[in-house]
Amino acid sequence: MRGSDLAKAALEAAKAQAKARGVPKGRSGSKSTARSGGSRRRRRWSGPGADDRDPQPLGRLASRIVADRGWQGQLAGGHVFSRWAALVGDEVAEHAKPITLQDGELTVQASSTAWATQLRLLQRQLLTKIAAGVGNNVVRRLKVQGPAAPSWRYGPRHAPGRGPRDTYG
Repeated sequence: MRGSDLAKAALEAAKAQAKARGVPKGRSGSKSTARSGGSRRRRRWSGPGADDRDPQPLGRLASRIVADRGWQGQLAGGHVFSRWAALVGDEVAEHAKPITLQDGELTVQASSTAWATQLRLLQRQLLTKIAAGVGNNVVRRLKVQGPAAPSWRYGPRHAPGRGPRDTYG
């Protein structure tokens, strides 16, 4: 056989192989392999599949930001304040409101001294309800305060005694 016959036979064999693989006519892949340095896979920049550059739902992005920055504790503390009535019940929420949450200690202000006493008695049950709603170790202690009385002290200086109330009667 001559060299030209060998080349024709090799070309026919390559065409048959390409047809068996399903490569369209005229795209045998020999030109792209020569340019890309021997790699037959074409680099894909975009396509119909999922990609990091695709638009993401806002909730997923917010969750990722919270996890990356370590804001889970502060977010759980915010849930205590925003969902207070759902966590402790409507009757308790009507007579008590959360004031601060620092280092696992939730300060609650009651509407009366009787409700402050009642909240102190219900402290264990309230802590378990809050833990079930927002997670464990978010609120570890409950500090109950009575109602706030008005302050008659104004300014930095104060004279001892009853003050303006002694003129009422």
